[in-house]
Amino acid sequence: QVQLVESGGGLVQAGGSLRLSCAASGRTFSSYVMGWFRQAPGLEREFVAAISWTGGRTLYTDSVKGRFTISRDNAKNTVYLQMNSLKPEDTAVYYCAAGNAYSRYYSSYDYWGQGTQVTVSS
Repeated sequence: QVQLVESGGGLVQAGGSLRLSCAASGRTFSSYVMGWFRQAPGLEREFVAAISWTGGRTLYTDSVKGRFTISRDNAKNTVYLQMNSLKPEDTAVYYCAAGNAYSRYYSSYDYWGQGTQVTVSS
C-alpha cells in the first residue's frame, strides 16, 4: 500500500500563492501516478492535476491551467502543487492521491491523503 501525507495549506489573499506538498511512502509507490483533487463543503470532489512519476507528464483541469504547476522530487518521494494567482473559488480541502492510471477520474486513484485546507480570501 501507499501512504500519503499532505502539507502546505493555509490562508492566503486572492492573487497570492501556496505550495502544497505530498510525501509518499510504501510498497511500489514509485510506480504510481500521483494526482491532486479538491473538495469544498457540499460540493463534489474534483480533479486538479496529475503527474506520471516515470515520464514526467502532467495533466490539469482547465480552471487551473496557467496558474497551478504539479511537479515531483523523486529523491524525496514527494509531489508538489504550486498554486499561483489564487482565487476565492480555489478554496477547498486539497487531497493527494496515488493510482495506477494517468487520469482525471476519481476511480483511477486507490490511495488518498487526509487533505490540507486551502482558503483564499477576497
